Amino acid sequence: MSSRRRRPLAALVAALASVLLMVPPAVAAPAGPGTGPGPGPGEKIADALRDSPVYVDAAYTGAVPAARQKDLVEHIRRTRLPIEVALVPLAKGDAFDGDPQVLADVLHDRLGSQEIVLITLDRWADALSGHEWPDDRHQARDAVAAVGFLAPMKDAGLADRLDKAVDLIAQGDGTKVYHDATAGLDKGTGGSTGASGKPAAKDKAASGGGAWLPITAAIAVPALCALWLVRRRARRRQASPFTFPQAVFAAHRAADEDALRHRAEQEVLALGEAVQARDADTAPGLPQALDAYAAAGTVLDGARGLPDLAGVLALTALGRDALRGNPIALPLCFFHPVHGRAERRITWRPLGRRDQLDVAACRNCAQAVRARRAPEVLTDCTPDGRRVPYFELPADASVWAATGYGSLVAPGGALGMTERILNGDFTRSRNRRH
Repeated sequence: MSSRRRRPLAALVAALASVLLMVPPAVAAPAGPGTGPGPGPGEKIADALRDSPVYVDAAYTGAVPAARQKDLVEHIRRTRLPIEVALVPLAKGDAFDGDPQVLADVLHDRLGSQEIVLITLDRWADALSGHEWPDDRHQARDAVAAVGFLAPMKDAGLADRLDKAVDLIAQGDGTKVYHDATAGLDKGTGGSTGASGKPAAKDKAASGGGAWLPITAAIAVPALCALWLVRRRARRRQASPFTFPQAVFAAHRAADEDALRHRAEQEVLALGEAVQARDADTAPGLPQALDAYAAAGTVLDGARGLPDLAGVLALTALGRDALRGNPIALPLCFFHPVHGRAERRITWRPLGRRDQLDVAACRNCAQAVRARRAPEVLTDCTPDGRRVPYFELPADASVWAATGYGSLVAPGGALGMTERILNGDFTRSRNRRH
């Protein structure tokens, strides 16, 4: 590489180093729920939500005391909607990797409800996040997001904002409320507020909020560096039909290998406990759950990366569905199983091919396909070290490519994940490729 070609990258690296020196070290976050021995992640919260639609971690009882929790429960019951509230501290590295969507997916899966509206805290502790299954009929996501932009909520406490979120969900026009509340943000209006009900970032900078500048720069510089490298490489090869940078960022955010391995271990333990607590009289699907548990343990023992660990999550989901007597439940998202349980089945045609596939997809991936955008996909390595979408591997070299983590196997059809793994397919494919 010539010195001329090295200069842009060297300049970016130097800028990154100078910015990082300006940023103080982060304070270690406390461990979140689900860490350490005991029930799997989310089990304690899900158990509490079965008794009451409101769960408040001890860290937030000051903001939402017992009396307000009781009022909120009554408020929710008056709506006659399947609304649940789970106020849980989120921090990078905890059982949910600090991601409200991971928390929501875990609780949805644990509760086993087909229809549920869930309100959690967002990544920032003073903001709220809305989630809804099986579709967005109550516009919960926008309704909850709108709360932080409403002027009356600017200085409201957490309990008041939860009440408002429930009101907007029951009202059923959260998307309109959100659009109306945020209409002035792009026009630079001084009264606009952020998602937490505080002044928007532009106003913070004008009022002396410059302490955030190093942090913003620390995020922006690596992103620019990555963008420069991606564009440089893109000139040398044909563009991929999948958004690999976004997939990498999603994996880093919600499923880096260490965090995902920990989560997979907890899921296997939780399924084992659930299987031991049931019998054939109360759970006709117990044999299938036992098989899924054995298969998940086999994969976990031999897992060598994110695709295998995602397979553990898919197998434990199968086991829980069997225990619940729900053999037709949707599997995890075909495109990226770490996204969680799929919300619907869609018809998808891979770029450059004429045949179509019927696959299960999460909300974001389904919306991407509908908008003719590339969904985020889980990648795997070919024998020569190239990273490709996992489903592009030969079926005999990957159980996950053959089954789509459950999407490509119809009940009563070809062998599913559990059967293939118990037959030795997973071990044989691992040995061939490594």
